[in-house]
Amino acid sequence: MSDAELVVRSTRVITPEGTRAASVAVSAGRITAVLPYDAAVPEGARLEDFGDHVLLPGLVDTHVHVNDPGRTEWEGFWTATRAAAAGGITTLVDMPLNSLPPTTTVQHLRTKQQVAAAKAHIDVGFWGGALPDNVKDLRPLHDAGVFGFKAFLSPSGVDEYPHLEQDRLARSLEEIAGFDGLLIVHAEDPRHLDAAPQQGGPRYADFLASRPRNAEDSAIAGLIALAKRHHARVHVLHLSSSDALPLIAAAKAEGVRITVETCPHYLTLTAEEVPDGASEFKCCPPIREAANQDLLWQALADGTIDCVVTDHSPSTADLKTDDFATAWGGISGLQLSLAAVWTEARRRGHGLEDVVGWMSTRTARLVGLDARKGAIAPGHDADFAVLAPDETFTVDPAALQHRNRVTAYAGRTLHGVVKSTWLRGERIVADGEFTEPKGRLLTRPR
Repeated sequence: MSDAELVVRSTRVITPEGTRAASVAVSAGRITAVLPYDAAVPEGARLEDFGDHVLLPGLVDTHVHVNDPGRTEWEGFWTATRAAAAGGITTLVDMPLNSLPPTTTVQHLRTKQQVAAAKAHIDVGFWGGALPDNVKDLRPLHDAGVFGFKAFLSPSGVDEYPHLEQDRLARSLEEIAGFDGLLIVHAEDPRHLDAAPQQGGPRYADFLASRPRNAEDSAIAGLIALAKRHHARVHVLHLSSSDALPLIAAAKAEGVRITVETCPHYLTLTAEEVPDGASEFKCCPPIREAANQDLLWQALADGTIDCVVTDHSPSTADLKTDDFATAWGGISGLQLSLAAVWTEARRRGHGLEDVVGWMSTRTARLVGLDARKGAIAPGHDADFAVLAPDETFTVDPAALQHRNRVTAYAGRTLHGVVKSTWLRGERIVADGEFTEPKGRLLTRPR
């Protein structure tokens, strides 16, 4: 620790070996040592003592729609990364839609990187997109550093990002498997969606009926079969249907290379509590019933579900009409995700170590960043969140950093106040005060 420039100290530091009192030495933005709490501070090093607040690794959110460029009135890199930092997130991976252009060619990736470079308050990486007509672009995007490729199996909601029919899905997956890339999938079968009742209007029950569980279950079963055939890596996005869990567990037991995420809104909100006309709760797949939610939590506990990400998908407030059929489907959750998950996790008997595993360690592993993100360990980036886990706050939309302050969590009292967030050993937000952007653009490790 003799070369440390900074030492951060807490009586509760979450490390890969567990939670303990420790001093963490930092040099040149990296953790150099995790030492006993009372270790001597080297001459010239700055000490930050967080007392009994919990020091945890900055969260890694691998499912964020920043929408910049092209739909920056919905969200942008400046506002999204500020919201993320305020919530203890230090790394995000941006989805290839709903920006214009979508990230489906190397040229489009470069456009997005240029826009993000000066605005990112945290580190940012990028997913590429798999469309019906861009198989030729997948390998070049992989070589350019995207973390994988997103495909929709049902309509995406934006015309410039069409979904993949089964033959195109198979062709894209075969190509991606050829270079051992990762395909991430919005898994809803359009045949089941088309067969479901489509009534529209303000009743949440009608919207829920329009996105049945069997749409997810069928799509996931088909994806598993293709992954087995091509020995491909696949990842199921935003799982909401607990009925699919036995399929996933069996596939994992067979050695299928499949991982699965769910989202804070599926873990903390229930269909029974969604008011009619309240489209701030609309997302696809939808928020389901409380009994379904219980099974998602069980699957997190046993490892069937690997990780928790926000699927932050905002829009302007005018698109959140009271008709669930036509309202934009997406929930804004970047700033609140840690507190929302921690509030429900503690109620169900889980600890902060579990939350860190789901929202930092495993998400970093998903995108291959686990050698430098997702843990307080030597060699990792000095990315931290300082959390007061027992303090509460009531969600006030006006206090959010999101560009459009529409939230399904309005008025809820949540546990866990982020006191400060650190990126590579520099405090980037504390008590609502932000530094200038210090984030870097990330590419897939080679």
